[in-house]
Amino acid sequence: MKLAQVIGTVTATAKHPGYLGHKLMIVVPIDASGQTIGESQLAVDTVQAGPGDTVLVLREGTGVRQILNEGTPPIRSLIIGIVDEVDSA
Repeated sequence: MKLAQVIGTVTATAKHPGYLGHKLMIVVPIDASGQTIGESQLAVDTVQAGPGDTVLVLREGTGVRQILNEGTPPIRSLIIGIVDEVDSA
């Protein structure tokens, strides 16, 4: 899992059937202090996250398939949690 910040949404009228019914978000990986540490990527939202939220992103195919329980969707990144606080001691 990775920490990320939601920076936007994506709307697509034509898409693979595996994406039907799923909200697609733009996220950017961050470190524990909130600093960007990588390039933006797309992730399917399962927790009703929105722009500005700090989230947990799962980037592992088998875990994604288990959570979505939809066979083999063409989805690699999944937002699985909204972070309330990060405490890095």
